Amino acid sequence: MIFSHSWSQIFTGETITLRCEIQGGEGKVWKYEWTAPNTNSPPTSSEYRISRVSVSHSGDYRCRGSSDYLLTGWSDAFRLTVSFPSKPTVTLQPSWTQIYSGETVTVRCEIQGGEGAQWTYEWRAAKLNTPPTSNEYRIIRATESDSGGYSCRGRRDYFFSEWSDIITLTVSYKPKAKLRADNTAVPVGGSVTLTCSVNPSSSSGWKYYWYRDEKSSEALTTQDAVFHSNGQISVSQEGLYRCRGGRGNPVYYTEDITASIRPVVTLYPNWSEIYRGETITVRCEIHGGDTEWDYEWETNSMIKAPNQNEYRIRSASSSNSGNYRCKGRMKSSQHETTEWSDSVTLTVSDSKNPPVMSLSPDRVQHFTSDSVSLTCEGNFTEWRVRKFSEDGRLSDCRRMTGSTCDINTSKSDTAVYWCESGSGEFSSAVNITVQNDGNGPILVSPVHPVTEGASVSLSCSLRTQKILSNVFFYHNDKLIQNDPRGELKISAVSKSDEGFYKCQYSGRESAQSWMSFLKLLTILTNCANPYMLHQADLSSKVEKSVTGDRRAAERDGEMTLCHP
Repeated sequence: MIFSHSWSQIFTGETITLRCEIQGGEGKVWKYEWTAPNTNSPPTSSEYRISRVSVSHSGDYRCRGSSDYLLTGWSDAFRLTVSFPSKPTVTLQPSWTQIYSGETVTVRCEIQGGEGAQWTYEWRAAKLNTPPTSNEYRIIRATESDSGGYSCRGRRDYFFSEWSDIITLTVSYKPKAKLRADNTAVPVGGSVTLTCSVNPSSSSGWKYYWYRDEKSSEALTTQDAVFHSNGQISVSQEGLYRCRGGRGNPVYYTEDITASIRPVVTLYPNWSEIYRGETITVRCEIHGGDTEWDYEWETNSMIKAPNQNEYRIRSASSSNSGNYRCKGRMKSSQHETTEWSDSVTLTVSDSKNPPVMSLSPDRVQHFTSDSVSLTCEGNFTEWRVRKFSEDGRLSDCRRMTGSTCDINTSKSDTAVYWCESGSGEFSSAVNITVQNDGNGPILVSPVHPVTEGASVSLSCSLRTQKILSNVFFYHNDKLIQNDPRGELKISAVSKSDEGFYKCQYSGRESAQSWMSFLKLLTILTNCANPYMLHQADLSSKVEKSVTGDRRAAERDGEMTLCHP
């Protein structure tokens, strides 16, 4: 038995012919018999033709011949398998549905299970005026007109498969890589991470190439940068960096994107606020590398900075106040510049406020084992809290965190405290008194002097009871009033209210604390640049904290300081 086709796979709807041949039986008239599935009246000729086969035609086929009284044996069985045709599939190679103008892509029609069959292919595509009949359609140097849907089907003789699902191909303009930096200023001894990507993020298959400065055609290597995941590197040298993406074979490149490492403006000393007459240097720093730079400055100050990498300001004045930023221009290629640095603001003030110490809780007296925080405030650095004890010893705070000193009070913490900056300025002093009698009361009174005319309240407290009534208050050891009360209120403080205060509750007295009176100073109208200070601050400590030449006029306990 001979099959008329060489196909190994038969699909429903096709037409096939089986032929029965008897070798050596030439010249005789033969009559043929067939055994076949799904038929009640097989043919008696040598050919068995089945039009539009179906799955039910699958099975074994045999034949034999008879001539006169001669009968041959049955042939070997021929097994016919009929299956439903698979729906074709359109695939892309490379498998990118998003491609760019100039790239090459192959559109392929695949029929699963139809391998070895002699298929002719039909294509549906908007641009195909003369569609190919092969299973591949190669698009060389794609343009936007190649965008659209692609589908295919297969044909064998008079048999057609279904049309495949449509696959949509999008061709866009040549992309530009996107470059970003986690920081555009390279820290001294550190690095900056650069990330290169191609949008949209749905496009894939990209490999990234990095370049720096004059080496525009030479990609960076592991000697120039630390390579992380694809598209990300770390660099520690200054300069103009660019990247581009490439994919495919031959490699298709995106347009380049260039970024620059920004310079950093620094101040020496590192003070953003300085005072009239001080000296400071504003410097433009481009870290690392061996590139030679020219520098440009941009400032809104009244005095313009020179085009050098640093600008030294001697005897600063308010005209030097402003924002400063800079950029570098390569000496070897003047059109290549860095980005502008971030701006740094410099403020030149006429006077300098002294440091201030604050307490929490804000009172003079404390119980033993209280947690007390002394905090230094002001535009200074490198704080320390100093302590002058009752026994005459001078020491520093042992538990200093930043600008705050923490104390777990004991009797030995009764002392005078003040803040001192690294540059020698110090605050007014405050007193702390620790109550040694655990059952006795403490006076709750202000730590700092009370300004003339201000109101103030004094109260009495126990460790176990914060608010007490039936309290007697004493001023300079004299009972203020015979009737007990919860607090002592002074509505408008005057000089006569200054002195020692204490409280008494249930026969127990607190320690006494000094409450200072602060008289506001009168400003002389003939002063061009007056300072207003408090009488209580006119100590050697305050004298050290006020800068600049001055003359002093003192009249009736009031003082005004003026610039000459």
